[in-house]
Amino acid sequence: MLLFIHGFGSSGHGSKAEQLRSFCAEQDIAFAAPSLPDIPVLALDTLEELLVVLLRHEPVTLIGSSLGGYYATWLAHRFKLPYVLINPAVEPYITLHRAVGRAVHFHDQTAYEWTAAHTESLRAYCVEQPVTERCLLMLQTGDELLDYRQALAAYPGAELILEEGGNHGFEGFERHLTYIQQWHQQHQPG
Repeated sequence: MLLFIHGFGSSGHGSKAEQLRSFCAEQDIAFAAPSLPDIPVLALDTLEELLVVLLRHEPVTLIGSSLGGYYATWLAHRFKLPYVLINPAVEPYITLHRAVGRAVHFHDQTAYEWTAAHTESLRAYCVEQPVTERCLLMLQTGDELLDYRQALAAYPGAELILEEGGNHGFEGFERHLTYIQQWHQQHQPG
């Protein structure tokens, strides 16, 4: 199973989630992309509860984009899972301070309040030395929101796809779906 974890202000129906959903349906791969609560502790509680259920039935590979990559790192550490990171947030407890105030969901334009307390709460989920043997790190140097070099430094030893240019949404993501599927299959137990 592939479990996609969306980024800040996104949803389980963002472009990468929909591309993965279509690809997985064509390939007969189990897939989930929940729309998570905005509050970090609630988002991670939701993901933990979901993983407990899913792991009873099949192995799971996490795929996290941006803030979802930060969440995926913590969950991969906690549950010892393989994980794919797409332009991941490395220190969202710092970078998301600029988002404090009224925020808007990208998919439906609904507003919500992002507070300094939400930002600070992210520190509790920091993994100082992530296990990178089971990590695929996908970065584009043209990410306009996050400095890709932070992720390079934070995940030494991860398998790396580094592309010049691009953007935070990872331009051309669909080109990598088959490779993600192969990587997922190679990193399953047994």
